[in-house]
Amino acid sequence: MLVIYTMNNILKKIAEEVNNIPDVIIKGKVSGIKGLIISVRGLRKFASIGSRCEIFSNGGKITSAEVVAINAHEILLMPFDDVTGISANDDVVLKAAEQSVYPSLEWLGRVVNAFGEPIDDKGALKKGTTPYFLKRSPPPSQSRTRVGEKMNVGIRAINTFLSLCRGQRMGVFAGSGVGKSMMIAMLAKYAETDVKVIGLIGERGREVQEFIEDYLGEEGLARSIVVVATSDESALLRRQAANLTLSLCEYFSDQGKEVLCMMDSVTRYAMALREIGLSVGEPPTAKGYTPGVFAELPRLLERAGPMLKGKGAITALFSVLVEGDDHNEPVADAVRGIIDGHIVLDRNIAARRYPAIDILKSVSRMIPKCNNEYENKLISKSRGLISTFEEMADMIRIGAYKKGADPLVDEAIKYREGLENFLNQAYNEHDDLESSYLKLAGAIDFKPNA
Repeated sequence: MLVIYTMNNILKKIAEEVNNIPDVIIKGKVSGIKGLIISVRGLRKFASIGSRCEIFSNGGKITSAEVVAINAHEILLMPFDDVTGISANDDVVLKAAEQSVYPSLEWLGRVVNAFGEPIDDKGALKKGTTPYFLKRSPPPSQSRTRVGEKMNVGIRAINTFLSLCRGQRMGVFAGSGVGKSMMIAMLAKYAETDVKVIGLIGERGREVQEFIEDYLGEEGLARSIVVVATSDESALLRRQAANLTLSLCEYFSDQGKEVLCMMDSVTRYAMALREIGLSVGEPPTAKGYTPGVFAELPRLLERAGPMLKGKGAITALFSVLVEGDDHNEPVADAVRGIIDGHIVLDRNIAARRYPAIDILKSVSRMIPKCNNEYENKLISKSRGLISTFEEMADMIRIGAYKKGADPLVDEAIKYREGLENFLNQAYNEHDDLESSYLKLAGAIDFKPNA
């Protein structure tokens, strides 16, 4: 019988034969375990930094790990789980060179772990068509668009004194228990943007569900994706969750969506990098942070911002947990130098109002360019009143200042209560840009021609 093969038939036959070729398995052996680091022989010629491996223990446990260092004779792995059950001579199989995810629009409203797997009991996630690597390079600086217009975030103090523009990156700096997470939740709920991607990095396990149910709520979650890596999870998972957060932002940006990225907190991401760096022998520097931490921070933070033409901007808010309320500690200092402004929360202010924003220590680098002349005059006048009162606060409290001695101080005292009421805002309260400026003007009796 004569068989005529067309090109389609030939290609189909080749494809079938290729599919029948068994996968090549590249194996090594565990040669040693020290702390969190697992030494492996036999894979040095095939593995690269960031390659994924699976360790098969005698008890049947399979542990995923990543190549974090390569030396003269072996590779060093760090597991995504604990090292319990792993022993010498366990088989190690080399897997993918680099981890990627396949996001889709159906991921909105979902909660995922550092691998992009659902953890909200709502079923499987629909897989997208395009892979997004977890560690991607920021777009070239010369190809980025400019920072866009002001966006409404719902919080009066930020709408006015600390304007946030589309594509801008801001930091929220505070000690523990001063209100960072609640502010992130307010922004997630009220900020006017297409999509919100929230990375909860190193959070307490009990706080994750509280954040999603009590603070974010169904309304906030509907247009958001939450990425979770709790404090009890490995340093690799905490680092990966931060990278996944930015990868998801980049996916939605590529779809033309305006994205608000919120990460709580960058400090715990830096701590994860420190843990990894110290484990592989990097030298400790300030407060034990390794040089690799300060190399990785800008690579992560620069992935947010204005993107290429035709893509949506990634506006970002990164919370920074300042250790011991020291706002000049190494991570806070490094992050402040990379981003486009900082919101400082103060523990003393938190005792009398929320949000506990220290207006005088907080800066948006988009001001004054993003404001019109009237708005800049209003902000300048209001800041001046707050500054004058703070300078004279001790004198006023002990009764050493006499009314009439200085007209500027008298004016600051007169409008002190109005400004405090303006800055104080309940969690379930929100204002748009126009009403924020109107209320600030009303608080100090500011006239348009002033």
